[in-house]
Amino acid sequence: MKDTTMKTKHLTTTDGTNKSLDEVNGSVEVPKNAGFFKTLAAYTGPGILIAVGYMDPGNWITSIAGGAQYKYRLLAVILISSLIAMMLQSMAAKLGIVTGKDLAQMTREKTSKSMGFILWIIAELAIMATDIAEIIGSAIAIKLLFNIPLIVGILITTADVLILLLLMRLGFRKIEAIVATLVAVILMVFAYEVFLAEPSIGGILSGYIPTSDILTNHSMLYLSLGIIGATVMPHDLYLGSSISQTRKVDRRNRDELAKAVRFSTIDSNLQLFLAFIVNSLLLILGAALFYGTHSSLGRFVDLFNALNNSQIVGAIASPMLSMLFAVALLSSGQSSTITGTLSGQIVMEGFIRVKAPLWLQRLITRLLSVTPVLIFAIYYHGNEAKIENLLTFSQVFLSVALPFAIIPLVMFTSNKKVMGEFANHAWIKYASWLSAIVLIILNIYLILQTLGVMA
Repeated sequence: MKDTTMKTKHLTTTDGTNKSLDEVNGSVEVPKNAGFFKTLAAYTGPGILIAVGYMDPGNWITSIAGGAQYKYRLLAVILISSLIAMMLQSMAAKLGIVTGKDLAQMTREKTSKSMGFILWIIAELAIMATDIAEIIGSAIAIKLLFNIPLIVGILITTADVLILLLLMRLGFRKIEAIVATLVAVILMVFAYEVFLAEPSIGGILSGYIPTSDILTNHSMLYLSLGIIGATVMPHDLYLGSSISQTRKVDRRNRDELAKAVRFSTIDSNLQLFLAFIVNSLLLILGAALFYGTHSSLGRFVDLFNALNNSQIVGAIASPMLSMLFAVALLSSGQSSTITGTLSGQIVMEGFIRVKAPLWLQRLITRLLSVTPVLIFAIYYHGNEAKIENLLTFSQVFLSVALPFAIIPLVMFTSNKKVMGEFANHAWIKYASWLSAIVLIILNIYLILQTLGVMA
């Protein structure tokens, strides 16, 4: 597959604005008359970058804690969240392919300058919340692997901007391949560890059936929203609408557009199914190892130590399992860094039409995200448990921010004036509106319960 180098000139849309991620926009050639699998191979890649956001350290802490506290019951939340994610991400990819604009650009075009600024702030806060999870996960992994103090590890994570700048010079297909390798490491580690843990197959299958106590139990609801926030990522909707445009497609050709939408959707769904498997494995591992015996465990350091403690996990305990866990955690944090950086560039250029150098944009976002983590680390003297509470809260914030991305996405992709024949079918439109409304209601309910307004 031909992998063109990054373009230096700025591409523009028909209305004169810069194309989304113009450094890589349309940079990957796709075959014109190839077979199914060769064509799918050409379109495969953006989906894995999207899927990374659905299996970052934020997912780890919420899924592992969910298994440790409620056994398999929250698998239903992971399943529903994953199905919603597949629907929304396919809509985001379709929006970018058909219109040639990402979600941030389209939203800014349809709103006022002041509203665009407000939505940019919300999107940036969501990216910061994701960044916090990556910082905490990477810093803890560094401490576990190299015995480096947590505060020093947090500072080290600010240097990942240099890694990203290097990757951007290699070409977009190279970035996709590197991220895919990191994801493969994560999947293999947890598949192996779950196999050793010997979970209940019947319990797993029944766990995918929703129960009413998910809504009536406040702590379960709080954790469920954390799982939703960590699974359905608002910044990934902006990212998906942009990187779907990295494939070179002639938008004047209806057949090419239809093919691009079809194969981008397949790529997205396949990779998000992989993320669903990883998140399920995380929760199953927490349930199999900790539920009923050490349900207060379930954090990164707890799991790392437990995997080497025969009194907790029995005969499967070994230093190798602990080290594999830490390697997977570091892989997750670093791969998620790439998607967070690209998302930051997309929302800044799309909402407020400010184009800053990538290194500067990345550095500012990372420093803003590092600050609260450092404050927690210093105040609690590097106490990982206290710091990971900040991580769980960040994932709940993502759930709160999600409707601000979903609502415009559903509006645009359901609008025939915007999408033409590619507008959402009726069932997709109603299902996506239902998802947005239910999520908003659950968030309001959770906030009111937290404030003590509701019994």
